Amino acid sequence: MDPYVGITDFMSGDQVRDMLAVFERSLPEASRRILHVGVMMSRKTLHDIPTRWAAAFPPKERIASIFCSDRTLNCIHYADSEKSDDLTRSLVRAIGYGGIGMHALQLDLVWPEPSEIANAVHLSRANIEVILQIGANALAAVRDDPRRLVGKLAEYRGIIHRVLLDKSMGRGIGMDAPKLIPFARAIREHFPELGIGAAGGLGPNTMHLAAPLIAEFPDISIDAQGRLRPSGSALDPVDWTMAAEYLRQALTLLS
Repeated sequence: MDPYVGITDFMSGDQVRDMLAVFERSLPEASRRILHVGVMMSRKTLHDIPTRWAAAFPPKERIASIFCSDRTLNCIHYADSEKSDDLTRSLVRAIGYGGIGMHALQLDLVWPEPSEIANAVHLSRANIEVILQIGANALAAVRDDPRRLVGKLAEYRGIIHRVLLDKSMGRGIGMDAPKLIPFARAIREHFPELGIGAAGGLGPNTMHLAAPLIAEFPDISIDAQGRLRPSGSALDPVDWTMAAEYLRQALTLLS
């Protein structure tokens, strides 16, 4: 499983092509890293329910056209803060909008029911990776205890392929890498088959925040969102000059 450098909030195929060109020019020789193309979708945008995020997320009908390259890891980030009771059905629909170019589904949810995830992937007949975001609320639910975390993750064995440690959850809050390291160690020890990623306030001016994690886990994946715009708000469009500089700096630090 190849580690990635991620950008979340792509809105067009042209943006993907531009960032892929930057990524491939900056990629160290012999590196296995890939560019993670993250596209946001929520239960509300999926079901046409009014939301303040409507303008910040691409129309669902456009997502398949964003996944225009087979040299990237094309991923829908599916968010639902309300723990709705139609998760399987919604995930099947979401995967359908990803089209044939979709490679992964990230679940920005708090400990969703494992059987519903498995059923959705099965019903979709999709050959995709599943990434589980472990955010601040998910960590709070296991009392911020690495031992409880691995106990909970055991329920997802064979269903998910990667985890993303992300206390910021798109809000641009700076990563506290030393506090994430015990969780990453526990995951690596108990689930060596899982890819590990981290996010939290990463951008062109903050890559140093991830340095302690990178030092111990050189194969860690990273993702960036909120700090790729001057405002720091994911409600605003990505500044692609900032995104390009983030890629260059990230690939300087990562093998």
